[in-house]
Amino acid sequence: MEEIKGSVFWVDVEKIIPNPYQPRHIFDEIKIKTMSESIKQYGVLQPLLVVKKTSQKDDGGMETIYELLAGERRLRASKLANIKKVPVILREKEDKDQIKLEIGIIENLQREDLTPIDRARAFKSLIDEFHLTHQNISDKIGKSREYVSNSIRLLSLEESMIDALQRGVISEGHARPLLMLSDKKEEQQFLFDEIMNRRLTVRDAERISRRIAVDKVRSKNKILFSEYRIMEDDLSDKLGAQVYIESNTKNEGKILINFSSKDDLDVIYSVLSDIKETDKSNQLAESKENTFEKKNTDEDLYSNFSI
Repeated sequence: MEEIKGSVFWVDVEKIIPNPYQPRHIFDEIKIKTMSESIKQYGVLQPLLVVKKTSQKDDGGMETIYELLAGERRLRASKLANIKKVPVILREKEDKDQIKLEIGIIENLQREDLTPIDRARAFKSLIDEFHLTHQNISDKIGKSREYVSNSIRLLSLEESMIDALQRGVISEGHARPLLMLSDKKEEQQFLFDEIMNRRLTVRDAERISRRIAVDKVRSKNKILFSEYRIMEDDLSDKLGAQVYIESNTKNEGKILINFSSKDDLDVIYSVLSDIKETDKSNQLAESKENTFEKKNTDEDLYSNFSI
């Protein structure tokens, strides 16, 4: 059969080798098995993407193999289903390892199959090995530069935290509050232990992380900020959400209100709106009272004169 590049044709499974730059290192065996059952029934519906490689064998003959660029789950499932041949699309010979890595990343990102750590390591490989910038990667994968930068920051965590994130024991949401404490290693480890031992939610982890960061600042002047803690607790009770007051020694700063869902935000907005309306009503009532008092005062004043 003539091989026309870009067309679909069939090759032996044994002749396909994995992409050496596959960014994904963990495969869900249950999903692979489920896919293999589907392949047994319906076949491989989406072709694999490969490049053809020819090399000389020890006996002097020529050997043809196909290097996988995209579709490793389908390849694994096909082998598990004992499929002998699979459909492939032959890509023009691609010697650039960068392209192999890029294709592997993009395929997995589109399927949301990469773990946060696999994704971070793949991005870092593009930077270290191929000298791409965060913006270059952003343009190639269709994500924001901040998305790329925040992914790579995950690799700055301690190995135990990286391992937990890689295995899915903690989520990427848990990693964010841990990263907030990157310059406070003891506190970071404390928070990680709390997440692991107490099975903290992301919201609880963020609350503790912010509290640690704020308390670190306040420890320099406990007397100045003691009143703020009372205010925070009072506001938190009223709003039903964690409130933080950040201020410097000049009493300049901001109030932070945490919320984790649209419902939480709606409640906070409703409470603040009620406070605003109550304030308006009080001002209106006070204005009417002042007007009434002034009127009575004027009448009293006029009553002292006769025409």
